[in-house]
Amino acid sequence: METIVSVTGGKVRGRTEAGISTFLGIPYAAAPVGPARFELPARVPEWDGVRDALEHGPTCVQSPYPAPIHALIGSDGIAGEEYLNVNVWTPDAGGSGLPVLVWIHGGAFVRGSNAREIYDGAAFARDGVVVVSINYRLGISGFAAVPGAPLNRGLHDQVFALRWVQENIETFGGDPGNVTIFGESAGGMSVVSLVASAVTRGLFGRAIMQSGNGIAVATERDAELVATEVARHAGIAPTATAFGELGPDRLREAQNAMALDLMTDPDPARWGASIIRNGLGIMSLFPVLDGELVAALPSDVLAAQPDRAVPMLVGCTAEEFRFFTVPTGLAAGITAENLPAVLTRYGVDPAVAPVYSANRPDASAADVFNVIITDAAFRDDTMRIAESVAAAGKPAHVYEFAWRSGIEGLGACHVLEVPFVFDRLAAAPTLTGPNPPQALADEVHRAWVDFATHGDPGWERFTAGRRAVKVFDSQASAVHVDPRADELAALRASHGGH
Repeated sequence: METIVSVTGGKVRGRTEAGISTFLGIPYAAAPVGPARFELPARVPEWDGVRDALEHGPTCVQSPYPAPIHALIGSDGIAGEEYLNVNVWTPDAGGSGLPVLVWIHGGAFVRGSNAREIYDGAAFARDGVVVVSINYRLGISGFAAVPGAPLNRGLHDQVFALRWVQENIETFGGDPGNVTIFGESAGGMSVVSLVASAVTRGLFGRAIMQSGNGIAVATERDAELVATEVARHAGIAPTATAFGELGPDRLREAQNAMALDLMTDPDPARWGASIIRNGLGIMSLFPVLDGELVAALPSDVLAAQPDRAVPMLVGCTAEEFRFFTVPTGLAAGITAENLPAVLTRYGVDPAVAPVYSANRPDASAADVFNVIITDAAFRDDTMRIAESVAAAGKPAHVYEFAWRSGIEGLGACHVLEVPFVFDRLAAAPTLTGPNPPQALADEVHRAWVDFATHGDPGWERFTAGRRAVKVFDSQASAVHVDPRADELAALRASHGGH
């Protein structure tokens, strides 16, 4: 059955099946093409008649994932100009007062889209929550520090989409006063940036950060070094005009060439210390300090300005980095002999390794490396954010996803919790392996529904006196108090207490 609603720009036609109405590919801003690719988002032009919202909309230009990662999660890419679009799932387009979740996808700020099957919001709608998933500008288009263009265009797109939600969510039965933003990986990093920003007040009331951090921010100078390298590969001057004249294929080729250079030669003198340190030598195009939307590292903002805090649910998987090192073969090359050098390459003091190794006497050097970098990139700052939110007097809830994939070697890796959160296990067999536990998906998904509905995911708050962490596992999900505290203490001591 078709369902027609009115939104900013005009009327759209969705589809209603089994009590859930789905609207796909609704533009929330004007198409950012040509010179507009490097401008702030603009209001969507009005259209005549009723526009179909029955298929996923275009995605920002991007390359497929490298083959080993593509085999696990696939890749995104739908051609078209109107890639600033949203999808909406609702249990009652004619209702009112429903809680709202706004999803911000991951992909290292250079890949991803709202069209991925594991991001389908139908299960949330089934359980009484309106879901909006957004696309935003990625890579060069969204985050290159191009002279003459505003910084953080991709984050500005997210803010623009949240304003669209405030204007339009009542049309879908949602409550604009009960909006929770959530995201994973780059989406989780975006969430913390939005929480810490002074320009997002009133756009949401709660936030969920999955496998993110509040330190993935570059200085403008360092980001300009990256943009200059991209321009060199494209054979153009590093200006907004010259970049705007590039077609999608040349944008993609130049971005890929630059990323390969960074991976093979992660020299801070060439790329800038903040790119290498805060991007772990993996990410090259990500948010930039601009004095407005991103005034400082989001984690530092939350620690220094408690008024910015909102109730938050934050966490990560137990073995995030296995996703990046096992399928690609990098883990196979890590030995006890070269472990110190590899840790140094990722900006971690090798002095922390004995603490981790002592707690895992049977672990390989690669296993130790993966858990150390998981902590350095995700867990350390996750806990720091929880500490700041709790210190501000706001509810903080922390989780760890510890269930291990049935795919050999992946363990409790990056992205693994996402199909459990969305209750979409059937869409992720290449990531979860056969027969993932539905009971665990029921538990995790319900926690997210409850947090979005009333702010309590079902376990005790994290506080300074009792650092409670809900550990999700199929055998024994339970709350643990300050798990592996000695490892985190060693890591923080190695870099001055952060």
